[in-house]
Amino acid sequence: MPMTRYTVYFGGHVQGVWFRATAQRLAAGRDVAGYVRNLPDGQVLLVAEGTQEVLAALIADIDAAMEGNIQEKRIDETPATGEFGDPGDGLTIHR
Repeated sequence: MPMTRYTVYFGGHVQGVWFRATAQRLAAGRDVAGYVRNLPDGQVLLVAEGTQEVLAALIADIDAAMEGNIQEKRIDETPATGEFGDPGDGLTIHR
């Protein structure tokens, strides 16, 4: 399957609630690579590459795990660049 990139902006009460660590944990063992970071405006940014199926499942699991915190979400899908290494490298937390 072709690789794709999801750039996801999560809004709501998403900082200071272990959101990034939860996303990193949920990505572990999946064929994804990328990062997650807090933004100055209070959102969390997740940028990940993998197949569309794997990325959609990851986002669904994040939604379920953090459902009380996420109030809005925007997903931009673009072609993968491979800049994060091999799928399976997981998510890193950027500070």
